Amino acid sequence: MTRRRLRAAAAITLSACLLAGCSSSSDSSSDSGSGAATGDYTVWDPYPQFDDSSDWVKLLTKCGTDAGVTVKRTGYDTTDLTNKALLAAQQGNSPDVLIVDNPVVSTLAEAGVLTTTDEVKVDTSAVSPNLLAAGQTGGKTFGIPIGANTLALYYNKAILDKAGVDPASIKDWAGLTAALQKVKASGKKGITFSAIGTEEGSFQFLPWFWGSGANLTQLDSAQGVAALTLWNDWLGSGYAPNSVLNNTQTTSWQEFATGDFAFSENGTWQLANAKKTGFEYGIIPIPSQAGGTAPAPTGGEFVTAPVQTETARYATSEKLISCLTSADNAYTTDTTLSYIAATEAVQQKQVAENKELEVWVAAVKAAKGRTSDDLGTKYPKISQPMWTAFQAALSGSKEPQQAMTDAQTTAAAATK
Repeated sequence: MTRRRLRAAAAITLSACLLAGCSSSSDSSSDSGSGAATGDYTVWDPYPQFDDSSDWVKLLTKCGTDAGVTVKRTGYDTTDLTNKALLAAQQGNSPDVLIVDNPVVSTLAEAGVLTTTDEVKVDTSAVSPNLLAAGQTGGKTFGIPIGANTLALYYNKAILDKAGVDPASIKDWAGLTAALQKVKASGKKGITFSAIGTEEGSFQFLPWFWGSGANLTQLDSAQGVAALTLWNDWLGSGYAPNSVLNNTQTTSWQEFATGDFAFSENGTWQLANAKKTGFEYGIIPIPSQAGGTAPAPTGGEFVTAPVQTETARYATSEKLISCLTSADNAYTTDTTLSYIAATEAVQQKQVAENKELEVWVAAVKAAKGRTSDDLGTKYPKISQPMWTAFQAALSGSKEPQQAMTDAQTTAAAATK
């Protein structure tokens, strides 16, 4: 791949890291390239919160030992990792194994940074197709998911009981809106979510957008407008607070944790915090407009193998990748990261150990990658106009139809 293409790819700004497993602290180990001596294999990951004493780093070390090599690991902040991966490829010193947030895979693949799973002979046959799709572009697969997280609705049982709402009865948008109406009438607050003008807001809007039957290639379809109208009507009716305009997923959760809200749209990564709220909670899938579980976007990372000049290294890279994603190791890692596994066998093991994960497994089975449908690097160019649209509508500066029409015009021009 030419340096020009790599430099162009490096200029792409992504704000795709969202959730648990996507960290923001500083590097936890010294930098190390793949130009190391024979016997040393480098792994870069987006988990700088884990130091050498963690189960994650111990697993990396064990996988290296089992493969007969020494693993040299570096943990980076996710956004920093993307830039460093592009620069390393340009300089010819990519790591042997690179673990990246799933929307980044298509960017690195189209820049020529990554090998395909066929080249490295990584077996992806057990992975759920909807999760694997986030790492596919141009008909090729460029890695294997380590696990996934996604969104659902947490609820406060006491508030729903007081309002006379049975959460099991909420099967579609009409049912959810009716529940919010009852909650408001009972004197409590309805639903909190993140509609901030960043990728985080798009991540939270997508279940409603996809749940309407809309497609990202046509933001201003009747279905897409219906999704934005739903959010807009909730604010207009007082079922959701104006704070959603600035809420991150963290601040939205903090609102729910006060005990004043009936519902919170949030993810698997909040399970530990849910247990600390001091009130009884439950979880239901995000409903589609017409009923059933809405496709929510997947978060989580892919384990990939960057292109190496010495292709003989791929055999050992495959051993490392297979070790990290094997059933036993994936179970341990996904439990640590509050992820749902990428294979049905491990998902079943997770549910057997923790019944609370059943709703999350169902949500992940219905989920889809943001770059799926072969959108690849077009996705960020669509996501930004989309979040601009719901910000405009929710702030009252545009009607939902106009906001989505303008967004489609911008997205279409950007993705030509």
